[in-house]
Amino acid sequence: MRFALPVAALFAVAAPVIAQGLPGTANTALVKAGTYQVDPNHTQVTWTVNHMGFSMLSGQFGAGSGSITIDPAKPAATKVDVTFPVDQLSTTAARFTEHLKSKDFFDVANNPTARFVSTGVTPTANGATVTGNLTLKGVTKPVTLQAKFVGAGDNPMSKKLNFGFHATGTINRSDFGLGYAVPAVADKVDLTINAAFSAS
Repeated sequence: MRFALPVAALFAVAAPVIAQGLPGTANTALVKAGTYQVDPNHTQVTWTVNHMGFSMLSGQFGAGSGSITIDPAKPAATKVDVTFPVDQLSTTAARFTEHLKSKDFFDVANNPTARFVSTGVTPTANGATVTGNLTLKGVTKPVTLQAKFVGAGDNPMSKKLNFGFHATGTINRSDFGLGYAVPAVADKVDLTINAAFSAS
């Protein structure tokens, strides 16, 4: 207990210093109009579902390919098109991951990818509402995401402009033919998306 206060004080002092040293800042002016490629190494889609009312269960997809066409002066004209390798989904349990890849759920042998294509962007006070079509397991349905700009800047490793967004949304499993075990396992799925983009 006697160490708790000094450690807390250390983090309180260190956190602002660390934040100030990051190469990216929440400055939209750093993003120039153009088309940028998705960064597969730093893009994640995390899904979370209520498992039988006992616990919350999550898994992840990465991004395979895609792009964003953006002009900060015309945010409503933004276009996003990203493909996700569903056959590379991950969870913390190997057997559960394999079950998710089976025909009971994603059937990755026949549907190895998913795709999101935006249809509209409406700027809000804290970011934007992004509407689009999600194609998953061969089914296309409209999805709405609430997105917030995270930051932009030159990546010190690639020397190229990088920027990213954080977004949230929900879908129903049954809408995409993923309704195995509904209603014992919740139909509603919460999505958390960290999307990163880079200049070519």
